[in-house]
Formats: sequence, structure tokens, C-alpha cells
Amino acid sequence: MRVMKLLMAGVLLWSLYWFAAGWGLRSGISGWFSEQQRQGWQAEYSTLSSGGYPSTHTIRITQPTLADPGTGTAWRADWLEIESPAIWPGRQTLRFAPSPQRLSYFDKTMVIVAKDLQAQLLMAPGLALELEEMELTSTVWEIKDGDRTAMGADSLHLTMTQSDSPERYQLLGTATGFAPGAKLRELLAATDALPDSFDTLALDMEVTFDTAWDRAALELHRPQPRQISLRLADAHWGELRLKATGDLDINEAGLANGKISLKVENWRKMLVMAEDAGVLPASARDGIERVMGLFAGLGGNPHDLDTQLNFRNGHIALGPIPLGPAPRFILR
Repeated sequence: MRVMKLLMAGVLLWSLYWFAAGWGLRSGISGWFSEQQRQGWQAEYSTLSSGGYPSTHTIRITQPTLADPGTGTAWRADWLEIESPAIWPGRQTLRFAPSPQRLSYFDKTMVIVAKDLQAQLLMAPGLALELEEMELTSTVWEIKDGDRTAMGADSLHLTMTQSDSPERYQLLGTATGFAPGAKLRELLAATDALPDSFDTLALDMEVTFDTAWDRAALELHRPQPRQISLRLADAHWGELRLKATGDLDINEAGLANGKISLKVENWRKMLVMAEDAGVLPASARDGIERVMGLFAGLGGNPHDLDTQLNFRNGHIALGPIPLGPAPRFILR
């Protein structure tokens, strides 16, 4: 009888804790939306419901809409589900609706359709909710631009893991069966000889930001990259293959200094694609091909090219060949 009383008391105390913690989570989410509205965002939802008793807290937000006027970025979906262990809310699982999600940047809107899309977040204790690890996974997904498919893949796996330095994260990513849409193939001047999908698309790099990723990354400002150590980027598409490694230092203006080493298989076909896409002027094609052919010959295989992208003072060059202004590495 005594054991039963203790058990019932334990169940009662746990239930009180669960309901109190659930109320706190719902209030925190509602308050966060209200705070974003106060700061000028469009931050809305239709309903907020909870469940998961007794082991987890599961909160479903229906019709969430977020729009940041400062960056022109907006997102909306049918629902978003947030699940965490009842004993520790710092480990979150975010599940997204399989129905279309809309991601906008000013007047440009992309539609994302993904099956089993979810993100698992591990955050450090504290009010800042500093991100220690994130894993984003999905099975079949596609991104549409209007009525056209911009890109898609059979699966997606991305991880972002904090290192011994709070501002440094390792990023790993793979997409199996990655398929560029008609517009992207046209932009790349891809011939019909290239298959519909990539054989390999993978990324392994380490990025040092100016601050750690925490709740302020969404509410106030995005952490900006300051160092990139690219261990490997690998893209294999039919007869074409590109591998890249290297290191970049990035200043406060988003300009990079450093070099990225490239290994290009069947590089002459890539030159043809670049010319057809308008990236490479036809008048420069012959001269560039002769120079690159010389470098390829030094490597022992005239079909493969070992060269590098050089970033310096806001400009980029392919080996000794200037390409023009370099892109800025800025997260909006």
C-alpha cells in the first residue's frame, strides 16, 4: 500500500511538472511570435496545440507565417511540429509539413515540397540556446520556381556540429540523386548526354563565424563566416567531375582571400558548357583552352585538370586567368 501511495504521488508530481512545462513552452512560443511582431516582423499562426504526455512535449503550430522586412525573407507552411523530451527541452525535433512550403525573398517565391523533412537540434543549457548540433534530413524533395522544378533529390542529409571553439562548426552534406531542373540545366548549358541526376554531390567543410549560432541568429542578426576550410566538395555528373579543397579568410565586407584547389575531369567539356552558358566569352575560349591544356599536360592526364581558384582583394582568378569580381560571403 505504501509503495502504491508513493507511486501515485510520483505520477501526480510528474504530471504537474509535465503540464507546467508544457504551458511554459506554449507561452514561450506565443511570446516569441508576439515579440517578433513588436519588432516589425509579420509573425502569425492559426492555432497552438500540445501533446506527448507523459514522455515528451509535442507542440504543433498551424499555419505559421514569418516575414523579416529587414532581409525581405518570408516563410510559411501548413504546420510545424516541435518535439522535445519532457525532462530536457534543449533537444528539439522539428517536423515540417509534407505539403508545399513557401520561401520568399522580396518578390521571388520558391515552393519547397519535401517528404519526411525534419531537423534535430541540440542546444546548450542557458537562455541563449546556443546551437551545439543540428541534423537536417529528408527523403524525396524538390524546389519549384513557379510551375517549373528548379532542383530536387531522392534524399538530403546535412549536419552542423560545433567544435571546441563555440564559433567554429563542421558542416557535412550529401544529396543522393540530385537532379537540376530544366532552368538550371539551361543555365549550365547541359547537353542531353548528361544524365538527369548527379552520381555524387557531397560537402565537407569547417566554418568559423564571428559569433556562435544561438537564438539571436534568427531574432537579431545572422552569424557571418570569417574562415572557411573546405575539406572536400565533390560533384560527379555523368562524364564530368569536380573536386575542390582549400581555405579562405573572409573580412567584414564579405570578401575572401585564399585559394581553392580544383581537380576537374573532362575539363574541355566544361569549357564548352561555360561558353554556351555565356559565362566564358567566345573570344577568350581558345586562349584559355591552350593555357589550361598546358597545365593539364603537366599533370600527366590531358583530360583532367589540376588548378585553383585564387581569391584576392575582391577578385577571383582561375589559375593565372582573371575571372572578375569575387562573390561576397554574406548571410542575409
